Amino acid sequence: MPKRKAAIAVGGVAALGAAAFLLPNANASQDKTSGAAGTARTLKAADASDLAAQLQKALGDALAGSYYDSAKRQLVVNVVSGDKNVIVQAEKAGAAVRQVGNSTARLRSAARTLKARATVPGTAWAVDPRTNKVVVTADSTVTGAKWDRVRSTVRGLGSDMATLKRSGGAFKTFVSGGDAIFSQVPGGNVRCSLGFNVTAADGSPAFLTAGHCGVAAKQWSDSQNGQPIATVDQATFPGQGDFSLVKYDDPSTQAPSEVNAGNGQTVQINQAVDATVGQTVFRMGSTTGLHDGQVTGLDATVNFQSETDPNGVDTVTGLIQTDVCAEAGDSGGSLFTQDGGAVGLTSGGSGDCTSGGETFFQPVTAALQATGATLGAGAGAGGQAGAGDQSGAGAGDQSGAGAGDQAGAGDQSGAGDGSGAGDQAGGDQIGGGADPSATAGGEQSGAGNRSGTGHRSGAGAGSSSLTGTR
Repeated sequence: MPKRKAAIAVGGVAALGAAAFLLPNANASQDKTSGAAGTARTLKAADASDLAAQLQKALGDALAGSYYDSAKRQLVVNVVSGDKNVIVQAEKAGAAVRQVGNSTARLRSAARTLKARATVPGTAWAVDPRTNKVVVTADSTVTGAKWDRVRSTVRGLGSDMATLKRSGGAFKTFVSGGDAIFSQVPGGNVRCSLGFNVTAADGSPAFLTAGHCGVAAKQWSDSQNGQPIATVDQATFPGQGDFSLVKYDDPSTQAPSEVNAGNGQTVQINQAVDATVGQTVFRMGSTTGLHDGQVTGLDATVNFQSETDPNGVDTVTGLIQTDVCAEAGDSGGSLFTQDGGAVGLTSGGSGDCTSGGETFFQPVTAALQATGATLGAGAGAGGQAGAGDQSGAGAGDQSGAGAGDQAGAGDQSGAGDGSGAGDQAGGDQIGGGADPSATAGGEQSGAGNRSGTGHRSGAGAGSSSLTGTR
């Protein structure tokens, strides 16, 4: 493949079968909004994200999170009971208001307790605004004294504050398999996936991929034994994110802003958007093809077992939690919306696409902000996600991602990638996900072998509605 056409081919997507097909655009447009002040408006998910951002900026911690009700197509915001002023403002903006018992401050305090007492490999937590609780997930490796420690901590927080659930398999960065980008390192090859093509701050063509890929290797090729075509410029893993900026070595490289959706279809990527809990998202991977699901949590903290220290933990914070399945070879791929919003980069998780599981993603908006890169023709991290036709969203004028207001788990630096189904309410829920078929490969810090998708080719069908299998 010529270097000047930096659209990495996805060999595995040809066998998608029923996993991905384009449908008519019945769901691609936004309904007309209600005219009455104080009436919850009917919104497309992207517009609900914008409204959430506006309300978060205007009302701050007076909100206790928000989520998208896909059945009613409304943004629901949580407000602590009795705060009438906040309720009035949120309703005037067009959101549906739900009064809850746990404030943002209380939820953040619970997250700090978990960080201090339950940071063990194979655990994860995130705030679920739908239950107004912190959901803690422990994978199959958390046993014995470690399980007792996590369970005791969760119970100490109280059943009205936290929920504990089990996930089968083990939380890990997804590794090996799939057509993607390659690097040769001492001891073997590393495979990762190109996430989204971008323009670096200096104007040069580049792409985003998983951070542990950039930590694992410096130079990358578009074929297993080919010459390098791109060099890592920045990489973050573990810590506050899992992302890398990789610049193409040839400054004339064409880097189209598209995602390969399989079967010759592409989706034009036109902006970066923040996720909203309840939002439908699509993940493309060269191993399992196109799959869809919902965002279940934000600002998730993941504790991966360190691949360089048997007794260590690679903690990653600020991730998007979903119920979208993934398997080995899908890592590093693109998480996006049907209307062309870039949402995330596949980081890790557990389970598979037969039994389901949890998968975590690096938010694209955060990666763009940290690296200074921009998507496509230059829609950078700050101004993505236009507000659609939201009239009356009266709380500030910010466009862009709105999911950041999801009940403050942002200060979590602890737990594992398994934060799982955010809407699980109640006590200790044992059982769940299937063992992952992902093979833990690559000795690089956090599994350098990310494969998956996001590879662009052809002309984007950005307006098409997509359906993936869960």
